[in-house]
Amino acid sequence: MLKEFKTFIAQGNVLDLSVGFLIGAAFGKVVTAFMDDIINPIVGLAIGGVDFSALKIVLKAADSATGTAEVAIRYGNFVNIGIQFVITMWVIFMIVKAANKAKLSNSLAPKE
Repeated sequence: MLKEFKTFIAQGNVLDLSVGFLIGAAFGKVVTAFMDDIINPIVGLAIGGVDFSALKIVLKAADSATGTAEVAIRYGNFVNIGIQFVITMWVIFMIVKAANKAKLSNSLAPKE
């Protein structure tokens, strides 16, 4: 069983998938930092200095007398993650498009 596992891990697809996963995780951190440090402050300034990630709809305010916590729909973070997703998908699309173009130009190149 250990030999089969070693053969499975050594296959190209598993190694490619592992590298892709690690690059994707690192790229996700870059996009998060880009959103948190560059895009969100600009959007917040455009909508009147509001912290975009703190946007929420309060359903029930907190009551300190009874000790009940606030009940709210925190949609700002969801919007941030949606924008991050769109940016990530756009970059992946551009990478795949460039890779396909490079592959096509290589297949059209004259063979020696």
